[in-house]
Amino acid sequence: MTSVNRGKKTLRRGVLLLLLCLTGTACQTDEPTSVSEVWEKRLIQGPTMGTSYHISICTPSSEQVNETQLKQEIDGLLQKINQQMSTYIKESELSRFNQSQPDQWLDVSPEVVKVVDAGLIVSKESAGAFDMTVGPLVNLWHFGPDPGKKTIPEASRIEAARQSVGYHHIEVRHDQPALKKLIPDVYLDLSAIAKGYAVDAVAEHLEAQSIKNYLVEIGGEMRARGHNNQRLPWKVGIEKPVSETRVVQKIVPLSNLSMATSGNYRNFFEVDGVSYAHTIDPRTGRPVNHSLASVTVVGETCMNCDAVATCLMVLGPEEGYNWAKARKIAAYFIVKEGTGFRERYTPRWQELLGKVNAS
Repeated sequence: MTSVNRGKKTLRRGVLLLLLCLTGTACQTDEPTSVSEVWEKRLIQGPTMGTSYHISICTPSSEQVNETQLKQEIDGLLQKINQQMSTYIKESELSRFNQSQPDQWLDVSPEVVKVVDAGLIVSKESAGAFDMTVGPLVNLWHFGPDPGKKTIPEASRIEAARQSVGYHHIEVRHDQPALKKLIPDVYLDLSAIAKGYAVDAVAEHLEAQSIKNYLVEIGGEMRARGHNNQRLPWKVGIEKPVSETRVVQKIVPLSNLSMATSGNYRNFFEVDGVSYAHTIDPRTGRPVNHSLASVTVVGETCMNCDAVATCLMVLGPEEGYNWAKARKIAAYFIVKEGTGFRERYTPRWQELLGKVNAS
């Protein structure tokens, strides 16, 4: 007997946004030109990358902001990133690479090289727990774009798929930016890192426009700068890792930091009473089998947080905690324990955020 529990990607990222500048009529910051200066709230949002984006900004009422133009610029930036890094667009740079021949450099944009290079660093640091070439295994286990009937693949098919998986089959060239695959069937998928990069790119665009108070979110990945309308850090909610409903497990203050969450509690299937999670361990070729329900990572760039959160989800509650602690990564683990959950923070998380009370 097979049962399926699948959620949209936006619902399994584990973050409930609390955009506190979305209500009310004005915002304030800790950097006013005068004590009484009023700061207006502005919201820009739209679809992107198979999900949606939400941007909340605070600016002085005396400062003119062309929201229509800003939205056009952001939409154009996100469209450009999609054309570079989407596997769903046949003519994207990434798709052309996946269709390319081995042992040949394929010219790509510096942005693609930047993202792939960042992913390879996490892959090497984790001995392959994070791997952007895991796509063939994800598809084999019915978690790709064509889910099909939920069945357990034969061991021989898993081993065959594993032959084309491995970050060491990818090479990067920085001068004259290019990528090269070393074997024919390598399939590069940036879905576990590209949204984080897109968040960073939008944030940097806002900063180039001298916007100092913002919260950018794409599909649950986010980056914040400055403060909300209460002159406090932006507040975002980490979701309780249950599939039946959406409730906040913890509220986190976020300022001048990025955050990403990975979880297994919404996208899985069951066969004969056994659950198979959508997170595939590239080292075994099989879904992870541990008690880590979700993990949230906070750091400087959203791109790195995105990749590291996925990496920790593969490593699990013990190996992942030790890996993050050794590298001074700020991470918050929610571990399934009996009928409830246990929380665990790395020392770096507590240094940055303190032991934030549950909400």
